[in-house]
Amino acid sequence: MRPVKKKKPQQKIIYQPASRPPVMPQPKHYAAASFLISAQTLAQCPPDEGWEIAFAGRSNAGKSSALNCLTSSRLARTSKTPGRTQLINFFQIDEQRRLVDLPGYGYAKVPEAMRREWGRHLGDYVSQRQCLCGVVVMMDVRHPLTEFDHQLMEVAASRNLPVHILLTKSDKLKRGPAAQQLQTVRNELKLLNGQFTVQLFSSLKQEGMAEAWRVLDDWLELQVEVPDVSQDEIPADPSIADD
Repeated sequence: MRPVKKKKPQQKIIYQPASRPPVMPQPKHYAAASFLISAQTLAQCPPDEGWEIAFAGRSNAGKSSALNCLTSSRLARTSKTPGRTQLINFFQIDEQRRLVDLPGYGYAKVPEAMRREWGRHLGDYVSQRQCLCGVVVMMDVRHPLTEFDHQLMEVAASRNLPVHILLTKSDKLKRGPAAQQLQTVRNELKLLNGQFTVQLFSSLKQEGMAEAWRVLDDWLELQVEVPDVSQDEIPADPSIADD
C-alpha cells in the first residue's frame, strides 16, 4: 500500500498596485497662478510690461494639459475636441509675470478662414509683444517638428527669443524609443538658427516637470530652488519592459 502524500498548502498570492512616480513638489508661484483676461487681438492684451511666457502648440499636442500640470490646477481649458482654444488667455503669477495660453494651430476641422485668423493673431503676439521672454512649444513626441511648429519657431528666432520644446505624451512610448526620439529632435535643432532646447514631458505621469520649471524660472528671472529630479531618477513601471 502506497503512502498517502500530504498536500502542500496553497501559496497565498498578494496583489500589489503598480508603483507610481513620485509626486513633484509644486513651486508656490506657479500654484498661485490665476486667470487674468482673454484677448482676441493684440490690442486687447494686458499692458505690454513685465515678463510673459507663451505656451503654443498644435491643437492635439496636449498644450492645455501641460500648462495645467505645471501649475497643478485647471487654468487652461482642456477638451476632447482639438482646436477649442480660440483666444489668447493670460494667467497671472504676480503683478509683473504671466503665463499665456495661445490658440492651438494646425487642426484640420477648424474652418480655413478661422485658422488664418488665429494664425494672424498668434503671429502678431509672438512677433510684436515686447514683454514676451520665451516660448514653450508643445509637440507630440510621436509627431514632432511639423510645418506649423517650424513657422512658429522661425518667428521666435527672428526676435532672438528662446524656445523650449516639450515633447509631450512621452508616456505613449517606452523609454528606449522616447530617448531616441529626443536625440533625433536635438540633432534637427542643431541645424536651425535660434535658441532651442528640448525635453521629454508627460502630463499623465508628471515626468519632466522639474526641468520645465527650471526653464520657466530662468526666463521669468525667479530665483527659486526647484527639486533636482531627473527622469532617470524616476522609477520605471516594472510591468513595462523596454525594447
